[in-house]
Amino acid sequence: MKKLLALAALVTSLGAHAAPASEESVERLLAATNAEALMPSIYAGMEQLMRQSMQQAVKGKPLTAEQQRALDAAPSKFAAVMKDEMSWQKLKPKYVQLYRETFEQEEVDGLLAFYASPAGQAMLTKMPVVMQKSFAMSQSMMQSVLPKLEEALKAALAEAKAGTAK
Repeated sequence: MKKLLALAALVTSLGAHAAPASEESVERLLAATNAEALMPSIYAGMEQLMRQSMQQAVKGKPLTAEQQRALDAAPSKFAAVMKDEMSWQKLKPKYVQLYRETFEQEEVDGLLAFYASPAGQAMLTKMPVVMQKSFAMSQSMMQSVLPKLEEALKAALAEAKAGTAK
C-alpha cells in the first residue's frame, strides 16, 4: 500500500506544473528592483548614443549654422519621443506580462527575497554604475572596431563587384 501511495504521489508531482507568477507578485518585484527609476538613465543613454552617432555621421563635413542647430536639437527631440512612446505607464503592463510568461511564482518569490537582502540591495545600488561603465567601455571598443568593420565591408563589396564583372 505504501508503494502504491508513493507511486501515486510521484505521478501526481510529475504531472503538476509550477505555478505561474501572479500579477501582484511581479508588480512587487518591479517595485523592489526600482525598475521605473531606471527609465531616466535609459532615456539619457539613448540621447547620448544618438548625439554620438550623429556627430560621427557628419564628422569632417562642413555644416552651416542652421544644419548645426538642427543636428544639436535632434537628439533632444528623439529623447522626447522615446519618453512619450516608451513611458513607464506604457511599458509596465508589458513588463508584467513578460515576467509572468518567463518566471514561475517560486522564482519571483526567490527574487523578492534576494532583493530584500543586503546582497540584493547592493546589486540594486551598484548595477547602474556597472551598466554605465560597461556601456562606456563598449563604446570605446567600438571606436577601434568600426574602421575594421568598414574595411571589411568595402572588401566584401569590392569582391562582390569583381565576382559580377565576369
